[in-house]
Amino acid sequence: MVLTRWRISPRHVSTVIEEKPEFPRSNYAVIGVYMYDHRVFKIIDTLSPSARGEYEITDVSNHYLREGRASYEVLDGWWTDAGTFESLYRANSLIRESQLRQQEVHK
Repeated sequence: MVLTRWRISPRHVSTVIEEKPEFPRSNYAVIGVYMYDHRVFKIIDTLSPSARGEYEITDVSNHYLREGRASYEVLDGWWTDAGTFESLYRANSLIRESQLRQQEVHK
């Protein structure tokens, strides 16, 4: 999963999404839940590949931000990558631990 960071302005409005920054400007991350309108494919057609030779979803999101047509939610809790077998195992373990704690609370 691609890790991108939100830089939040003092008014709690996202101003830019940065793709894999070396020095993140905030502790917010885009966790990969994207919902776009019907214009997304026209927007993609205007993009150029990144330095990595790939089209970046970050560029699509930044397009919507520049238009003032993007929104987001800040979620409480934890996040972990699940892109490898080891990280998937860790994610499953975290979820299981969370479920067990919830069961204990509801006893």
